[in-house]
Amino acid sequence: MSQRKEVLLRLDPAVHDALSRWAADELRSTNAQIEFLLRRALSDAGRLPTRAAPMRRPGRPRAELSGSG
Repeated sequence: MSQRKEVLLRLDPAVHDALSRWAADELRSTNAQIEFLLRRALSDAGRLPTRAAPMRRPGRPRAELSGSG
């Protein structure tokens, strides 16, 4: 898996609160919601790189199953 980049983002507190509530409604972290929205904007503009890894599904990751069931 590729390494994730860290970015400092300054937001108006009201915008951050709205994003946090929206993210909670969709079972995402605020960070994942921001990435989701950025990817959607890039895709709509025809600028999403084809090499971009797919986003993880919303919610908690599924538990790994052991090999012997």
